[in-house]
Order: sequence, then structure tokens, then C-alpha cells
Amino acid sequence: MASAQDIKLPAGALAHQVSLSTSPSAVLHSPLSSFGTSIPRAAAASVSAKQLKPFATEDVKILLLENVNQTGRDVLAGQGYQVEFLKTSLPEDELIEKIRDVHVIGIRSKTKLTARVLKEARNLIVIGCFCIGTNQVDLKYAADHGIAVFNSPFSNSRSVAELVIAEIVVLARQLGDRSNEMHNGTWNKVSNKCWEIRGKTLGIIGYGHIGSQLSVLAEAMGMNVIYYDVVNLMAMGTTRQVATLEDLLGEADFVTCHVPELPETENMIGQKQFEHMKTGSYLINASRGSVVDIPALVQAMRSGKVAGAALDVYPNEPAGNGDYFTNDLNSWAADLRGLKNIILTPHIGGSTEEAQSAIGVEVSQALVKYVNEGTTQGAVNLPEVALRSLTMDQPNCARVIYIHQNIPGVLRKVNEILGDHNVDKQMTDSRDDVAYLMADISDVDTVMLKDLYERLEGLSSRIMTRILY
Repeated sequence: MASAQDIKLPAGALAHQVSLSTSPSAVLHSPLSSFGTSIPRAAAASVSAKQLKPFATEDVKILLLENVNQTGRDVLAGQGYQVEFLKTSLPEDELIEKIRDVHVIGIRSKTKLTARVLKEARNLIVIGCFCIGTNQVDLKYAADHGIAVFNSPFSNSRSVAELVIAEIVVLARQLGDRSNEMHNGTWNKVSNKCWEIRGKTLGIIGYGHIGSQLSVLAEAMGMNVIYYDVVNLMAMGTTRQVATLEDLLGEADFVTCHVPELPETENMIGQKQFEHMKTGSYLINASRGSVVDIPALVQAMRSGKVAGAALDVYPNEPAGNGDYFTNDLNSWAADLRGLKNIILTPHIGGSTEEAQSAIGVEVSQALVKYVNEGTTQGAVNLPEVALRSLTMDQPNCARVIYIHQNIPGVLRKVNEILGDHNVDKQMTDSRDDVAYLMADISDVDTVMLKDLYERLEGLSSRIMTRILY
């Protein structure tokens, strides 16, 4: 991480400052802010939360890519941060140039934050994924360098579930084919192999937030619902869990996938799994593009084993809109497009106004909490640590954040440094090779904080040090 560089602050902006810089480890006393954390109701009338910020808000640089929703931009801009907004993702070389001086970056699913990119991010302290998935980020590299990663695991669940319900009906009635025929001037009124979904069995692979919401909607439409998951989960309504994936495939009329991208889920549905499925059944994938072996799906549909399919995700997806869904992108694209009764959508499961608005708020608020207070609740790659807010009647307090290697003896050395001060509260947790320590200390001034910061930075276990004052 780059060493601190002095910056000029507007007159009267800060009461105290120590080692002020555009570096994420800068130290300062910040003015009041309207954005704060919750206070116990009994104390709310007399005690106000003290907002902590690591540097002058106008010097916090944020880069938002891929058309992050206006709600998220408003939250961040409302803090006074410098927010640069782009509607598209960037090629890697351009991204490297852009990311070098930013403290926060917000992305969706197209931007790839590889180790090569993150290595150049000298001031980066946090990444916001304005989506569910985080596989586009090198989470291990980020954690090893003290960069927190947040996402929005719940906000688009309803949107995806509703899309799947729509696709079930469209596939069962062959509406896609009938619509295409009418657009081409052909009237083809048929009922052969067109079905009601009432009484049919829906098999859900992955019974998380989306899968469980989907089960409720499907039951309300008269479907029988079963699900398979690697852990035992409480079923909603009359839904029941089955013991194996094969059990689900052999019983379900409609199979829908809602699993993360993991080595264990790569080609989870392939030739062997299609053989287990009922003849004339349907497949839906709105999870990750690596989950379904698409050449095997093409063969299963050509043979009549699978009567229809809906795909919203693909192994390789374009970085932007355009005429890119060709064999140059995926070698089987033409074969897939040539099938009957198949719905192909461009990764729009969570693309509703409601979902994107909620995602914008959820992720941006997590970013603000991390930048201003160091709270890691909801982080996907760091231990989840939070302390109750400091209050305005604690003017000489500071929050120390020390991200370090998870090795023996670190806490003893850190506490030897903190032991020279009054530690009001402290919490630490570890995750794999990285540990996260947060402590509030009182009766300190800027000279003490600068000394404390330099001593923590000198420890061999140090990944990143931040002091919020």
C-alpha cells in the first residue's frame, strides 16, 4: 500500500488531523454526519451516534461501473464522496488505469477483478458487488491484502423466482415457439404436448433464498415441489427435501437450478443427469453458466429426452450489449439457438427496477459502514466484526482496525501496543489466513494516534491498519 501523502483540506472541515492523506489508512477527526448507526431507543433522545470517517469525505474516491442503480449512487454521493460513474465495464488494461487511485470500487457481474488488477489498486480498501455473485472477484487475493468484498445476496431473490415461474408456464405451453411463428406470419393453433402446470412436480436444486421463494410461488399455483440441497433445510409449506440429486431428477417434471459457482457445481447437470430425468421434462438454469453442460443439453433436447429449456446464464457472456451471442463466444451457440421450445435470456434474472434499486441501497450502505466505521458485517471474504457506535459524548475516542495474518502471537503484540491506552471495547475474529481486529480506545489525541498507527504498521503480521477518529 502506498505511503500516506498530505492533502489540503478546506478551512474548518476538520477539528483534528493526523497523517491526513488519500491513503485508506489516514487518521482524522470527522465532522458530524446524518448517516449513522442505530442507537438503543432509550438513549436515542440524549445520545447521538458519532460518525467516524478515515479521511475527508471529499477525498474518498469511488468508481462505479456497469450502470450501478441510481439509489446506490445517491447513498454514496450523499456522504460527500467523489463518485465516478460509468455505464459499462472496462477492459482489463483500462480498469487497471482507473483503479489505481480509488478507495472503493462498485461492480456488477461483468467486471473481472483479478489479482493482476487488484495488485495495481494501491488505495483500495473495499469492493462492492452490486449483484449476488462474487466469482468475478479474486476473493483470496482481496482478503490477503485487507480488501473487504460485499455483495447483495438477497435483494433480487424475488425477481429471479418470478422469472422462473414465468418460464415454467411459457415452456409448458410452448409459448415461445407460438409467438415466433406468429411474428413470422404463421398461425399454428395446437394443444399437443402443451400442459397445465397444476399438479406437476417442480424439482429445485439449491433451496436457498431464491429456491425457497420459488417453492412458495409454485405451490400457490398448484405444483408439487421437491428440492435437493447439500445441507438439511427446513421446507416451506408442503415442499419436501429429497436425499439425492438423482431422486429429484427422476421425479420432477420441471428441474430448476439455483446453486453457486463452485468446483462441485461445474457441469452439475450433464449427460448422466439428463439420463436420470423423466422423458419430456424441462430444465431451467438461472444460477451460473457453468452449472449445465450445454452441449449435453442440446443432445438431450434433440433426442426428445428434454422437452424444453430456459437458460439465463452461460459459461461465457459478453461484456456489453450487442450481437455477440454467436459461436465466437460459445462454440455451441448456433446449435442452441436452433432448438425448439427453448427460452434464451441475457442474464436478466435480477434485472428488475425493484431488485436493482434494493441492491443499490443494500450494497452502498454496506460500503459506507465499512469506509466510515470499519464494520465488516456481510463481507464475503473477511471475518464479520462490528462494535457498537461511538457517541458524541466520547470526543477523544478513536477506532483502531488492524487486519493481519492469522498467526500465533499477534494479539499479544497488538495488545502490548493498545495497552498504553484505555481500551473501551475490542473484538477480533479470523477467517482462514486473515484476522480482523477492531478496538475503541479513549482519552487519545492526534499525537498518540500517530504513534499508535506507526507501531501497528511496523508489526510483521500487518496486512492493513486503519484508525478512525
